[in-house]
Amino acid sequence: MDLSGEQFDVIVVGAGIMGSCTAYQLAKRGQKVLLLEQFDFLHHRGSSHGESRTIRSTYTDDYYCAMALESARLWEEAESEIGYKVYFKAPHFDLGPSNSQSLRALIASCGKRSVGCRVLDPREVEEEFAGRFKLPEDWIGVCTELGGVIKPTKAVAMFQALAIQNGAVLRDRTEVKGIVKDNEKGGIRVLIGDGGGGEEIWGEKCVVTAGAWTEKLVKIVSGIELPIQPVETTVCYWRVKEGHEGKLAIGGDFPTFASYSQPYIYGTPSLEFPGLIKVAVHGGFPCDPDRRKWGPGKAVEELKGWIAATFGGAVETEGGPVAKQSCMYSMTPDEDYVIDFLGGEFGEDVVVGGGFSGHGFKMGPVVGKILAELAVHGEVKGVVEEGILGYFRIHRFVENPLGNSKEYSGE
Repeated sequence: MDLSGEQFDVIVVGAGIMGSCTAYQLAKRGQKVLLLEQFDFLHHRGSSHGESRTIRSTYTDDYYCAMALESARLWEEAESEIGYKVYFKAPHFDLGPSNSQSLRALIASCGKRSVGCRVLDPREVEEEFAGRFKLPEDWIGVCTELGGVIKPTKAVAMFQALAIQNGAVLRDRTEVKGIVKDNEKGGIRVLIGDGGGGEEIWGEKCVVTAGAWTEKLVKIVSGIELPIQPVETTVCYWRVKEGHEGKLAIGGDFPTFASYSQPYIYGTPSLEFPGLIKVAVHGGFPCDPDRRKWGPGKAVEELKGWIAATFGGAVETEGGPVAKQSCMYSMTPDEDYVIDFLGGEFGEDVVVGGGFSGHGFKMGPVVGKILAELAVHGEVKGVVEEGILGYFRIHRFVENPLGNSKEYSGE
């Protein structure tokens, strides 16, 4: 499809979960939208593929609680439009030392955002989950209702299909080489292809949602060096011992979970691979997204010990995980998102969404709505409360290279 000479209201660069949600929201608003992807659609080279992602409303920073609640509503709204499910509900369970600042901040955030939570001691946890979780004596557990598993590849495909249904144009295997200001007619021109044989596509606005490639593209376009570090991470699946499979599967009362200890460990009920449960470490190794090592990831010895102690022998650890999948995070120093106008010569014509720091997928629908509002109206009304976007400004790294100050570490 030759796009030379075509003109669009908004061009979205990057067709992972954020770009696909943005294209869908823009098309719903009657915008003429072009969604570009440098690789094949639904590829496995970025951050939006795989078998499962967690959704939860528990965060140490309360502004994410508000975003997660709205995003959960938008997930269900999109499912109702497409006619199939990508979001499978479950309770959520956070656990950690009773003196953990992060866990205490999480509990406070729940109170501030009216997220119902129950704080349990180890005996109460064992009763709550019929012995499926065992906590040290000096730990506590926090139970909340909003949890669950999202099927990521299926979810990205859903939003791309909805974007097409609403009139968006999608094109993959199209690498963006640059974005330049059109000083004659206004708007921007997106440069694709190589050298003199490339194309230029005009758009009134542009949204950059390039995942782990955001830092590279923004630097080429504007010279701004965003402190977004791609990190290669590994997801691990462990075999549930015979007789325990149903007890740790989704569809009952077994939760998604997160452990606020060192390291931070998270996981989901058995769903995508029958008889296997996902338990992994949040984190990984810095990488160049174009020169990944596709390595083994973090050492699993810490995971083995945590699994053996926490699940009371219901999960097999001898021999390590039986399956692994590689993925990437795009980390900022403060682990807060980047959602802002690029500024400079582009003013409000280019919007950037990136740096989702390993906790962004669940937020795709609400982030897509925010980015669409910024592109179309230059402001956001009625999506999130006023002030939340202040945490995601690009300029915060000029004021402090570490970004927003944090009293505690953790998700």
